[in-house]
Amino acid sequence: MRIVKWLANLALQTVLCSTFGWSQGITVAAAADLNAALSELAANYQKQTGKTANLAFGSSGNLFNQIQNGAPFDLFFSADEDYSKQLVTAGLAEPSSFYRYAVGRLVLWVPASSPLDIEHVGMNVLLEPSAKKIAIANPQHAPYGRAAVAALRHFGIYERVAERLVLGENASQAAQFVESGNAQVGIVALSLALAPAMHGEGHYWEIPADAYPVLNQAVVILAHSAHKRDAAAFLEYLKKPEAIAVLQRYGFAVPEEKH
Repeated sequence: MRIVKWLANLALQTVLCSTFGWSQGITVAAAADLNAALSELAANYQKQTGKTANLAFGSSGNLFNQIQNGAPFDLFFSADEDYSKQLVTAGLAEPSSFYRYAVGRLVLWVPASSPLDIEHVGMNVLLEPSAKKIAIANPQHAPYGRAAVAALRHFGIYERVAERLVLGENASQAAQFVESGNAQVGIVALSLALAPAMHGEGHYWEIPADAYPVLNQAVVILAHSAHKRDAAAFLEYLKKPEAIAVLQRYGFAVPEEKH
């Protein structure tokens, strides 16, 4: 199926980048919720400038650890701005480059063939016997996983469903678990639910924003980057109205304060 191939390519991109490096262009480490949106933006940027942005996707926490261990990235897009702030504090990122580019949103997602009525039942659908497995990103290192747990606690059902949770390495893998039948429902990023590979494969219900901490997402240019000028140029492109419109189309909210 389309989504399995898409998510498999996502994982392969991360392995290739971190293992072999890229031969040209800037190297961008990005949270998995940005897979479709940032891929589209990088393609548009290349068409306009002729410059390449090589993308590696994964959970923000795992990418953060790779950067601490010297991974050769030029830019880091985190789904949790705290990771970006920590890199600045540690001297591993340029302070002036910190940019809050989006606010993420969380949804319940099920395959198109699912009998689960998420639109009318909402979070309580997770209590139904047919929701045998519930996929979320690993809260240990994935911001969307932590947000999922917070939402479950907000609705008072975490203890009742905890044993049925299956953990993906990131929000994308959580969605893959649902699409492949290894889970009946997933709590994932809205940006993934709106991605072309998933849009026709299922449907979603947006979890109220007050049910989980705000998912402020931020990018920084890394201090050890050998391509800071090109990294800064790509970052400036992402601040343009046309780029912001792409992020909004994938369900991201625009932060009231950019820095």
